[in-house]
Amino acid sequence: MNIHVLICDDDPLVHEALSVYFDKFGMTHQSAFNGQECLDLYQKSTFDVIVLDIMMPVIDGMEVCRRIRISSTIPIILLTAKSEEVDRLLGFDLGADDYITKPFSSLEVIARIKAIINRVRNPSQKESSGKVSFKQLTVDITRYSILIDNIPTHATPKEVEVLFLLLSNPRIVFTREQIMNLIWGYEYTGDTRTIDTHIKRIRAKLPAEMQKCIQTIYGVGYKFECNEE
Repeated sequence: MNIHVLICDDDPLVHEALSVYFDKFGMTHQSAFNGQECLDLYQKSTFDVIVLDIMMPVIDGMEVCRRIRISSTIPIILLTAKSEEVDRLLGFDLGADDYITKPFSSLEVIARIKAIINRVRNPSQKESSGKVSFKQLTVDITRYSILIDNIPTHATPKEVEVLFLLLSNPRIVFTREQIMNLIWGYEYTGDTRTIDTHIKRIRAKLPAEMQKCIQTIYGVGYKFECNEE
């Protein structure tokens, strides 16, 4: 799935965090640091989705959204530090497709983008981008559930997100820092050893024959790969 993203945010850290993982997930992207730059880039290039911060200089995100909606139905995801319901409702009234509050996890942004693009490109198909399966194991990120043989298994939201990340990217090695940034968010400053704790708990929830599929790459991180016998 080729996806070209326009990132509009005045915070360089947001661009850095999203760019690293957009690259890893095969998404191309361009950056704008104020509302006018966002509109200029939008008019010059073709994008599949816009990640748009509300609080931007020159022209704020709400006005950018309003102007784009005059002539386009391109998916727009609002990104903001504001969490008040009035701001969220105003954004939807202006035509935004989704709304994410900072601090965010990069994985959440990627999952939201894929879900929106899937709906746009395959309107007649039931949304499936939030679900991944391997043998009797299914992880549904939209419902935050882990199913084994169609039976729900208790798991925390972070455990679901970590397993979804690894299972949806088989054989790809993620460092502890990458997992931390994708799941806990770019502003999280905790110890990366929490990743090891979550991996241990996730393994304990899996069938015995599948526990070894979450492989430890010593000194680096983790990957999901099953050696078929």
